[in-house]
Amino acid sequence: MKISTSILKKPLLLLLFLLPLLSVAQLNGNYILSGVVKDDSGQALPGVSVKITGSTSGTISDAQGRFSVTTNAKFPLKLVFSSIGFKPQEFEVSKPGSQLSVQLVTQSMIVNEVVVTASRQEEKIMRSPVAIEKLDIRAIRNSPAPSFYDALENVKGVQMTTSSLTFKVPNTRGFNIPNNFRFLQLVDGVDMQAATLGVPLGNAIGPTELDISSVEITPGAASALYGMNAINGMANLLTKSPFTYQGLSIYQRTGVNHVDGIDVGPSVLTETALRYAKAFGDKWAFKVNGSYMHGTDWISNTKLDQNPNNLNSANPGFPQLNGANNTAYDGWNKYGDDALAGSNVVSIGGLTINGKPNQTMRVARTGYYEKDLVSPSVKNLKFDASLHFRPGKNTEIAYTYRIGDMDGTFQRGNKIRLQDVIVQNHSLDIKGKNFKILTYVSLENTGKSYNVKPLADNLDLASGGSNTAWAAKYKAALVSQLNSGVDLALATQAARAAADAGRVLPGTQAFNDLKNTIIGINNWDIKSSTIPDAPATGGAALIQNSRLYHTEGQWDLSKTVKIFDLLVGADARIYQIIPDGNNFVDFSRPIADRNKPLPDGSFGNDVYYKKFGSFAQVTKTFFEEKLKLFGSLRFDYNPDFDPKFTPRIAAVYSPADNHNFRITYQKGYRFPALFEALSYVNNGRVRRVGSLPYIDQGLGYLENSYTQASVVNFNAAVAAAGNTDAAALANRNLLQVADLPKAQPEGISSFEAGYKGVLFDNKVVVDLDAYSNIYTGFLGQVQVYVPKNSMIGSDAAVLAMLDRNRDATTATSTTAASAGQDRYRVYTNAKNKYHNFGSAIGITYNFYQKYSIAGNASFNKLVANNTSDIFVTGFNTPILSTNLSFGNREIIKNLGFNVIYKWQQGFLWESPLVTGSVPAVHTFDAQVSLRVPQYKASVKMGATDLLNRRYIQYAGGPTLGGLYYVAITLDGLLEK
Repeated sequence: MKISTSILKKPLLLLLFLLPLLSVAQLNGNYILSGVVKDDSGQALPGVSVKITGSTSGTISDAQGRFSVTTNAKFPLKLVFSSIGFKPQEFEVSKPGSQLSVQLVTQSMIVNEVVVTASRQEEKIMRSPVAIEKLDIRAIRNSPAPSFYDALENVKGVQMTTSSLTFKVPNTRGFNIPNNFRFLQLVDGVDMQAATLGVPLGNAIGPTELDISSVEITPGAASALYGMNAINGMANLLTKSPFTYQGLSIYQRTGVNHVDGIDVGPSVLTETALRYAKAFGDKWAFKVNGSYMHGTDWISNTKLDQNPNNLNSANPGFPQLNGANNTAYDGWNKYGDDALAGSNVVSIGGLTINGKPNQTMRVARTGYYEKDLVSPSVKNLKFDASLHFRPGKNTEIAYTYRIGDMDGTFQRGNKIRLQDVIVQNHSLDIKGKNFKILTYVSLENTGKSYNVKPLADNLDLASGGSNTAWAAKYKAALVSQLNSGVDLALATQAARAAADAGRVLPGTQAFNDLKNTIIGINNWDIKSSTIPDAPATGGAALIQNSRLYHTEGQWDLSKTVKIFDLLVGADARIYQIIPDGNNFVDFSRPIADRNKPLPDGSFGNDVYYKKFGSFAQVTKTFFEEKLKLFGSLRFDYNPDFDPKFTPRIAAVYSPADNHNFRITYQKGYRFPALFEALSYVNNGRVRRVGSLPYIDQGLGYLENSYTQASVVNFNAAVAAAGNTDAAALANRNLLQVADLPKAQPEGISSFEAGYKGVLFDNKVVVDLDAYSNIYTGFLGQVQVYVPKNSMIGSDAAVLAMLDRNRDATTATSTTAASAGQDRYRVYTNAKNKYHNFGSAIGITYNFYQKYSIAGNASFNKLVANNTSDIFVTGFNTPILSTNLSFGNREIIKNLGFNVIYKWQQGFLWESPLVTGSVPAVHTFDAQVSLRVPQYKASVKMGATDLLNRRYIQYAGGPTLGGLYYVAITLDGLLEK
C-alpha cells in the first residue's frame, strides 16, 4: 500500500512499522495476522486496538507492542489501528505476505470518537443529532477523580448528587432529586435502577475501574428511543470486551478523608479490584471482575432550622421563641422533630401566656440527629462474570452475571439507610451484523436497610411516651414554670426536659438496644394507630424484594429498504413486587388487612407493573452526506395509563468535516416509577401513597381533602382568634380543597440546537448546545388532610382540621366532638406547565505540545409561573456552573498531570424532607500520574477538594470535603 508523501510531511506524524513484516499463516481456513507496533520515539506501543472491519475479530498490542489476531475473513482485509492519543487509521492488507507500513498522527484531542447511545447505532460523536458527551479511557486516566464514575462530575452539563461514598446520582438540565427517576443509567444496556428503592444505584453494582471502556452521557430527553425514565437524560456505561482486552489486571486505591476531624477523625478509604479475561481463539472468551471498597461515609449533620419562628407552622405570636428557643424547631438532619410535615408536633392549648388566656403553642418532639442513627461505615462489594461466544464473524452471544452488595445512605421522601443491599443481574446479549437482542432480569433485596424517620419517631415514642402523654407532661411542667414567674423561653426548656425524662439517649446501651429492636421490625406504624395487634413499638425495617424482567430487540433494515436507513425495535418490561406490608401491599386485600401478614407469613399476592414499547428510526443523507436527517417515533403502553406516542426529528448539517450544526425537536413521556405508582407507606402519622387511582378507593384523598399548607394557615388564624369552634368556622375560607387530578404520565416537549467544531488546525474543539423544555403533568408529592367520617365543606370537616383535634376528641363545654383527620402524601401531577431553558459550552485548547486547557460552563433556568401549584416542583439546579482544567498527559515520558477548578452558583433546594439554600461551591481537584511500562504499571496520586473547603450539594445531604488518594494499576499481566 502506497502512503502519500504529503502525509509524511506533517510534523506530528508518527511512523508506525509492523515488525516483523506482517506474518500470515493459514490454518484450516483461519489466518493469524501478527506484527509489532511502535511509537514516534521507536518505543513499543502497548494497548493499541487492532480490529478487522466487518468482523468481530480484534485484539490489542502487548507491552512489547506485539499483536496477533486470528480470522477467517477473506482478502483483502481492512485493519483499523487505534490508541488513546493517536488518530485512528484504517489500512488494507491485500494478500498473504503483504508488507505494511503504517503511519498514525498524534491526536491530543478526540474528535472522531464513535458513540452508540444517541441513536442506538454507531455514529461519529461530531455528527450526533443530540448533545452527547463521551468519557473514554484516556479521559478517565487524566481525571483527578478517584474513580471513573466520580469523573462524571466534571462532564459538561452534568450535575452530580453525592448520596454516599458508595454511589452518586447524575442529572442534567434541571429538576434534580437524589432518587432521580428522570435520568436513565445503563450498563451495557442493562438498567441500573433499583426499582422498589426508587433510586439509580449508579456504579454501586456497575463495572469496576478495570473493566470500564467508556461512558456516554446524553443530556436531555432520550425517550423517543429509550422509553420511560429518560426525559432528563441518560448515561450508558460500556465495558471492555474479553476478546480485545485480555490478561490479568489489578487495581488498588488507598485514600483518606475527614482530614479536618470535624465530623469524625481522619479515615482510611480503600478499594481493591481485579479483572481477568481470556480468549480461546476467535470463538470463545470470558472475563471475571471483582472489587471491594470500604470507608467512612460523608456525614449529614447540618443543624439549620427549616421551620423558624416567623412561619405559621411555628409560633410567630410568641417572638421570644426564636433561634435556639424555637419550640417548633425542625432541623435539616434531625428526625422525629418534623414540624413542617406535621407528623411530630403537638399543640399545647389552654395556656395563659403574658396575661392572655386560651393560648395555643406548637411544640415539636425532640427527635434524634442523623449522625446518631446512621453508622458512617460503608462498604461496596461487587462481582461480575461473562461468557462470550462468536458462532460467526458477525455474531456474538454473551451471558453476564452481576452482583453488588452495598451500604450507604440516600434521601428519598426520608433518609434511607442502606445496609447489605444486594442487587443481581442476569443478562443475555445477542449481537449480529444488523440486529441486537438483550434480555435480563434484575433481583433486588434490601437486606438490613431501614428508614431513618420512623426509627427516630419510634425511639421517641417507645422511650418518651406517646404524643398525647408527652404533651401532657410538657404542659404540666410548662404551666408550673409560667405560674412561678419563669420567662417563657426558659419555661419551654424546662418543660421539654421534664417531658423527655426517661427518653433513651445516644451513646447509651439502652439507646443501642432499642434502636436494634426497632430496625428489626417491619412495621412503621406506631403502636395505638390503625393496627391493634402491632408490636410493642413501631419499626423501621425496609424489607423489599422485587424482580425486573426486561427484553428488547432492534433490527437494522437499511440494506433491505435501501432508500433510507431504517432501524426498528421493541421492548417489554415487567416489574414483580413481593408485598412487604409496609411499602408495597396487595391492593386486592381489605384496607384494614393490607399491612397484616397472612398465616403463611406473606402479605398477599405479588403486584405487577408493566410497560411495552416499540420504535422506528429513519435516517437519510443528502448533498454528498453534508446533511443528515433523522426521524423517529416511539409507542409506549402501560395498562394503567393511556398509550403514548413519542416523536423525534433532527437534522445535522456538516458543511465541512470539522463543522457540524444540529437541531432537534422531540417529545418524551415518563410513566410513574414503581415507588411513585404503587407505594403504600405509613410514615409515622402520614401515609405516602402512589399515584395509581385505585389506591385511593376507600381513602378519599383525591376527592375529599384539604392541602397541608392551607391547614397550617387555617390553624394559625384560629389560634390568633382564640382557638374556638366559632373562630374555626369563621376562617373556613382559608382551607383549600386539594382536588387532586387522576394521575397521568409526565410529559416533556424539548427543542435543542447545537454545534460541534474543530478549529485552528485541530487545536481547538468547541461543543455548544442550547435547549428549551416544557414539562406537562410534572410528577411530585403533595400532602393533604382527609377529615374522618365527614365531607370537605361541612362544619365537621372544618373542625377536624384543628390542631387540637389531631386525635379524636370528645365534646366539651367549649368544643364539638371530632373524628380527627387522616394525612396522606400523594404522588400526583402538577397543574401548571413548567418551562426551563439553558445552554452549555465546552472548549478544549491544545495550546502547546501536549498541554491543554479545557473548560465548560452550564446555564439552566426555570421560568416562574404566575400561579402557585399544589406542590413545589423543586428545580434544584444552580443557574451557573463551570469546570476549568489545565493539564498535560505527558510532561515528560510517562509522566502527566491535571488540575480542575470547579465553581457552582448557590441555589435553592426544595424537597418534601428539607428545603433550604445550598451555598456556592469552589473546589480544586488535582492528580499526577506515572506510567511504568516495564512493569505494566501506572500510579496516580490525586485529591478531590484539594483545599478541603467543606460544602454540600443538596439540602439535607452530607457535608463533603477533601479526599486524598493513591491508586496503583497493574494491567495486561498474563496476557499470553
